[in-house]
Amino acid sequence: MGQPAFEGSVQRHSFSKIRSHIEIPDLVEVQRRSYEEFLQAETLPDRREDKGLHAAFKSVFPIMDYNNSAILEFSSYSLGTPKYDTRECIEQGMTFAAPLKLRVRLVVFDQQDKSVKNRVLDVREQEVYVGELPLMTDRGTFMVNGTERVAVSQLHRSPG
Repeated sequence: MGQPAFEGSVQRHSFSKIRSHIEIPDLVEVQRRSYEEFLQAETLPDRREDKGLHAAFKSVFPIMDYNNSAILEFSSYSLGTPKYDTRECIEQGMTFAAPLKLRVRLVVFDQQDKSVKNRVLDVREQEVYVGELPLMTDRGTFMVNGTERVAVSQLHRSPG
């Protein structure tokens, strides 16, 4: 007969053939790793790969004005440290986020001198605050307005 197992005062018999316990996999690890690859926060700005948030900014920039007198170029982005930790966000009903800043370069061309096409008149580079970027907690959740939220991936079946 099976192995007796005691739970409280009730004796239970196990008829399973596999005696070893399988460790439960960390199902949230996929989301955590994907978010880390998306941000590339630990990578130096000049060594970031062309994927994730970096690729999104690269696809939008450079931006030219309507009469080609200036161009805005993307250099890099940086994430600051969050103002509040996760416990404070829950207590105060806040979002666990970090400030996102872009380093951009504005190149102004001389429109008066028609003999030389695109002669650079001025170049300015500075950091621009874009907004707050929600950060993933250690548990793989996002803290939005003091409530933990989870990004759930879905599979869509194709008809037929």
